[in-house]
Amino acid sequence: MTKLKLGPLVDDKPVKLTVEVPAPVHRDLVAYAAALAAETGGPPAACEKLVAPMLARFMETDRAFRRHRAQGN
Repeated sequence: MTKLKLGPLVDDKPVKLTVEVPAPVHRDLVAYAAALAAETGGPPAACEKLVAPMLARFMETDRAFRRHRAQGN
């Protein structure tokens, strides 16, 4: 299996957001949680616990966003 982009989830003080996702995205989150659990040897995380680390990882790897932030915008 290819290594997933997310590693173990960090327990941090959350900020509550309410979002709606399409059903296919929810199914993919459930599948990702199962794959991450299989890779890390832990229990599957709740889908809502995956969203923040996924968004953070996405923003970390978005070169255009990093350039934009570096310019002070």
